[in-house]
Amino acid sequence: MIQPTVIATRAPPASGCLFVLAAPSGGGKTSLVRALLEREPGMRLSVSYTTRPPRSGERDGVDYHFIAEQRFLELKAAGEFLEHAHVHGNWYATSATWLRREVEAGHDMLLEIDWQGAQQVRRLIPEAVHVFILPPSLASLKERLEKRGQDSAEVIARRLEAAREEMRHCSEFDYVIMNQDFARAVDDLSVIVRAARLKAPRQMARHAALMAQLLHS
Repeated sequence: MIQPTVIATRAPPASGCLFVLAAPSGGGKTSLVRALLEREPGMRLSVSYTTRPPRSGERDGVDYHFIAEQRFLELKAAGEFLEHAHVHGNWYATSATWLRREVEAGHDMLLEIDWQGAQQVRRLIPEAVHVFILPPSLASLKERLEKRGQDSAEVIARRLEAAREEMRHCSEFDYVIMNQDFARAVDDLSVIVRAARLKAPRQMARHAALMAQLLHS
């Protein structure tokens, strides 16, 4: 069991929202995130670190920070990461320093991680909103992985077995979205984001001047 470095604390009410999004490989998470960012321009995507090589079309500093394993381990030892996990033979992690600064500045952040990382974030930042994306079936998940044309049959088989384990943890999340109809899934994700932004403590902090007039007039 990976033990996280406890460095984050509960964020103040006036801060932004942190949304944690997880899904099995091939579950459509990346496409949903892109659609959400287009619909919700105030949302920012947290760029994770990884030791895996870039896939076709991926850009360093945009999709991931691609670094060597030795450099990754150095940053981990220095306490730089909010969460970290070893998935499919590669390391993934989120910069605690940068993410905490963005949230405290009032920015809404979206964090794409696996269920292991989500567990770590939940312990360190309890007010984060956790969403799990489910495929409509294992058969459809296998079809999506095959259509990507990036992995061998052996790798796809391993990813499907890993997906079974990941999906067993969906009940640990605040919300579960079934990605059967893409447009509906984007709508559901957007509703979750907007509801979190409208929670009373956050609204009262963001509109403190108006609340002061109402309460003391």
